[in-house]
Amino acid sequence: MNTSPIPDDAEYKAALKEVAPYFDAEPEPGTADAIRFELLITSIQAYEDQHFPIRTLAPLG
Repeated sequence: MNTSPIPDDAEYKAALKEVAPYFDAEPEPGTADAIRFELLITSIQAYEDQHFPIRTLAPLG
């Protein structure tokens, strides 16, 4: 099981493809699939935070 950060866009897309089925059938907590799901989500979130930051906008008015 790979636990390293997502290094590039190709690996990011592969992680998205791998994680997609888990949303239709979320694995039972404590199983190997559940651990893999959590690792994928964490890695994807870290990659997105670094490469697709969301700016905070100033309030209007």
